[in-house]
Amino acid sequence: ALLLGVAATLLSGCGYNAIQVQDEATKSAWSEVVNQYQRRADLIPNLVNTVKGFAAQEQAVLIGVTEARARATQVQVKADDPASLQQFQAAQGELSSALSRLMVVVEKYPDLKANQNFRDLQIALEGTENRISVERNRYNEAAQTYNTARLRFPAVLVARLLGLGEKAYFKAAAGADRIKPDDTALPY
Repeated sequence: ALLLGVAATLLSGCGYNAIQVQDEATKSAWSEVVNQYQRRADLIPNLVNTVKGFAAQEQAVLIGVTEARARATQVQVKADDPASLQQFQAAQGELSSALSRLMVVVEKYPDLKANQNFRDLQIALEGTENRISVERNRYNEAAQTYNTARLRFPAVLVARLLGLGEKAYFKAAAGADRIKPDDTALPY
């Protein structure tokens, strides 16, 4: 009975519970990131169809957006796998670039810019991009908290024993550090 009491006392202070709480927080934050990327992916077909109605001759750009969306939604990612997170982030970056090209094309079509449906979709897309940024930051904060908890003694021993690895972080797009506050181009 004494041995069981000592074992219970040692295990209660080992950090296992704290790691599990942080792991769940990271998973929750990750699901919000995925939700916002899915929201963006869901908006794109409507946006493409609206643009197609006004600018059918811009097929290359429309096809580019559609293909980038398909690639972005096919990437499977695990938060504790930096390579898959990097692949996911790259696919999302390609989609963002394709959307940026689409918005440049739209500038040539005043009737499209005046279309209420297009404006509503554009506002929804801009709001979603902002939500994506917020949720990525929240995920990075949760991952940092988890990674820190995982490295503290004695939790580090438990983490190693259970094979609990580091959570990967979202990183800024290449070249984002060179953007000045007055630049109008987005880094993605």
